Amino acid sequence: MQSELSDIALIEQALAGNQSAYTDLVKRHQRFVFTLAMRFAKSREDAEEIAQDCFIKAYRSLASFQGQSKFSTWLYSIVYTTAMTFLRKKRVVTDSIDDENIYIRIDADSYRHQASGYDVNNAENKSRSFYLNKAIEQLLPDDAAVITMFYKGELSLEEIGQALRMEANTVKVKLFRARRRLKEKLERNLKHEAKELI
Repeated sequence: MQSELSDIALIEQALAGNQSAYTDLVKRHQRFVFTLAMRFAKSREDAEEIAQDCFIKAYRSLASFQGQSKFSTWLYSIVYTTAMTFLRKKRVVTDSIDDENIYIRIDADSYRHQASGYDVNNAENKSRSFYLNKAIEQLLPDDAAVITMFYKGELSLEEIGQALRMEANTVKVKLFRARRRLKEKLERNLKHEAKELI
């Protein structure tokens, strides 16, 4: 079965002309690519455009993949460069992270589960996930990407460095600072939420 094949095996099949092998690669990585694109774009439409561009670029460059890193690391470097190019073209100002009009994507699924009331633990986990995502989305794109790659993508510092084209030590410093900023955002969001509930 195609889904059980490794990324390398799927790449080899795709390069040999098997289009469904590349489709399987896309299905395997599309969710995380979209999540990562969302960290940069902050808008679902822009993230979808970035993700689509990434998979087209990856397909066109598939023959250049050397296998010296994981396919996912190589793919995330394409996401990073594509997102940066996209943001430059749109001239998005990312410095004003405290702007009240910052786009916050609310996961409707999260609300549905919370509203059901049948599973308190599930609702609590969804709530935590919601506030965490909300805080991550308020970070600068680079900070959000590093946090997402490290925690959700479970990439090592070296792999993140390869994807973002920087030294692992630089990634370590960025991750430390991003975590601190994330903590500040979480505390501020939760404090604001607590005030609204009282």
